[in-house]
Amino acid sequence: MDSRQDTNIAVELALLVALATLWGGSYTFIKLGVATISPITLIAARTTIAGLLLLVVMWARGIRMPTDAATWQRFAFQAVLNSVIPWTLIAWGERHVDAALATILNSAGPIFTFLLTAVVTHHEATTPRKLFGVVAGMAGILLIVGVDAFHDMGSGIIAEAAIVAATICYACAAIFGRSFKGLDPMAPAAGSLLAGAAVLIPASLVVEQPWTLSPSPSSLLALLALAVFSTAAAFAIYFRLIQTLGSVGTTAQAYLRVPIGVAISVAFLGESLSRTAWIGLACVVLGVAAMTIPARRQASVKPS
Repeated sequence: MDSRQDTNIAVELALLVALATLWGGSYTFIKLGVATISPITLIAARTTIAGLLLLVVMWARGIRMPTDAATWQRFAFQAVLNSVIPWTLIAWGERHVDAALATILNSAGPIFTFLLTAVVTHHEATTPRKLFGVVAGMAGILLIVGVDAFHDMGSGIIAEAAIVAATICYACAAIFGRSFKGLDPMAPAAGSLLAGAAVLIPASLVVEQPWTLSPSPSSLLALLALAVFSTAAAFAIYFRLIQTLGSVGTTAQAYLRVPIGVAISVAFLGESLSRTAWIGLACVVLGVAAMTIPARRQASVKPS
């Protein structure tokens, strides 16, 4: 029995690392994709492909999508916060900054989520460790963005600010996502992706005229990998881990994906980080870890 339980834990931990890798690698896929595909078009294709794949997964699991207008209005609002605005901002930003830097800046979601809950919703307690995490994480962001601001007042600093803005959108989406309790987690994921596609496809047609693009094979492959692996497959793994490791345990991917994402971009794109960025990376990872790793309890609790 113990060996079987140890095997199950090992499988879940392996899936957790896989999830961090898929989400960490998404920044490299985006960097390759926007090389020859316009940002809105790239994200429109990403949401469409991933949303349809999740519908297939739901059909295979026997899960039905809600049909009432009120729920789909919430899906649409979640899409704006979780994909339409942030994914487009990140895709545009990665035309001007390295994928490694985007990975670090976009990893601070738990920090902004905590700040918003502390100021607006008050649904989580403020602890000294969380406050330390906020200070460390914000210090890391300021080290990265602030130093560059003195050297580059052009597209670089604007792109970094856009990626930070995308992170704030993620924080808002995480808070609003609490309203979907009672639905299978796959439903809001697929619904918000499809709602996002409904917004992004017309925007792509009007703004970027995708039929005029000449995407390279590497950009097309990156788009496919982004949609299939870093979106659809990652969501499927995420929802399994929510059931097995719980929401707190699953948030460990938030700090795992930062060094993994940076390593992928350095290895496959040949990018490098400045000394200041490395220090900022350490601060962000430390801050996010302090925000997400659960505190040890005095008494051990057996898993149910």
